[in-house]
Amino acid sequence: MRPHDSRETAVAGEVRSGIPKRAIILLSTAAFSSSINIRACDPLLPQIAQSFSVSVGSASLIITTFAVGYGLTQLLFGPVGDRYGKYLVVAVTTILAGIATAFSAFMPTLAALTGARFMAGAFAAAAIPLAFAWIGDAVPFERRQAVLARFLSAQMSGIVLGQAFGGLIGDRYGWPRVFLIVGAVHCVAGLAMLWELRTNPGAQPPGATSTLRLETVVTGTLAIARRPWVRVLLIAVFVEAFAMYGAFAYIGADLHTRFGLSFTSVGLVMCTYGTGAIAYSLSARHLIGRLGERGLIIGGGGLLALAYLCLAAVPGVAFVPPIMMLLGLGFYMIHNTLQTNATQMAPEARGLSVSIFAFALFMGQSMGVAMAAPMMDRFGARPIYVISAVLLPLLALWLRSRLSVRPTG
Repeated sequence: MRPHDSRETAVAGEVRSGIPKRAIILLSTAAFSSSINIRACDPLLPQIAQSFSVSVGSASLIITTFAVGYGLTQLLFGPVGDRYGKYLVVAVTTILAGIATAFSAFMPTLAALTGARFMAGAFAAAAIPLAFAWIGDAVPFERRQAVLARFLSAQMSGIVLGQAFGGLIGDRYGWPRVFLIVGAVHCVAGLAMLWELRTNPGAQPPGATSTLRLETVVTGTLAIARRPWVRVLLIAVFVEAFAMYGAFAYIGADLHTRFGLSFTSVGLVMCTYGTGAIAYSLSARHLIGRLGERGLIIGGGGLLALAYLCLAAVPGVAFVPPIMMLLGLGFYMIHNTLQTNATQMAPEARGLSVSIFAFALFMGQSMGVAMAAPMMDRFGARPIYVISAVLLPLLALWLRSRLSVRPTG
């Protein structure tokens, strides 16, 4: 664990005392709703493809555009959160994400649905990175990784429920009903946060910390990106998302076509990925103390390689749930380490810096899904799994080597 960064001492309100748990719980509900939205479409791709008479690769455009919208607006919401208050921005954008998601249910063409998913992704983008930045403002670095890992429980529960719920509701009532319900979850979470802002001083925006001008945002972004360690983190999370989610997005369609699973079964099998991630969040304190950052990164890369190779060769669906659990555990061993370091890239502009990190994450995801689409349509998912099984451990080895040159103060 890296020593306490001396720059934090210059940040007003860096460590608050007595933060009401209710504020954090409600912030977690916004992350929960955003996570449901991110992954709910995975088990629905074959059904949506059939509905619009297109290939699965073409239907995956709704995942790509959601990720693009999610990534692009990070560069907006980061400085907006720093200027007007992270909690307020999360509350408002969560409601707007719910409205855009509900409208997705009524789109008559794939092009229209793609546009609606872009808007949903754009507004859902604020919740998780600004939540991490808010926690970064409130919790000292030496305690932060364990706190963020526990916060991941809400995020991972959303992924678990999103995949299971998407498959179950889509199978029984059709994919439009999925978007209506997910939209309602967003709106409830956002309204609850607005109520919290009225009643809880601990969640109130602390006031302006920066001026919201394009010149200031661009200058701040460039200043952050010039730091060598920041560039390492941005490259790492981009490659991580490219390799991980470029393959992950097609697991549901692969299970449906290779083993003939219903959409309900696909969703239930895929949600075991989230249980692996939750297992990490519950054991994070022990794993961090025992393995350290280097051990988490190398162990995570090895588990991801093993899991994707097993997916490529698995003879029957009974073997898939434990493989999915390994994917969830391995991914968050690496990703939680990256997230924790991202909260410390620029403590003086934490909302902007975490948003740049999230931008790189979702640009990597969208590019990975888009580049894998032609391969999926022509050869199926197995070659994509193998490519990811090679890239992810190589990334882990490179990242571990770069930890030795990380700044310490």
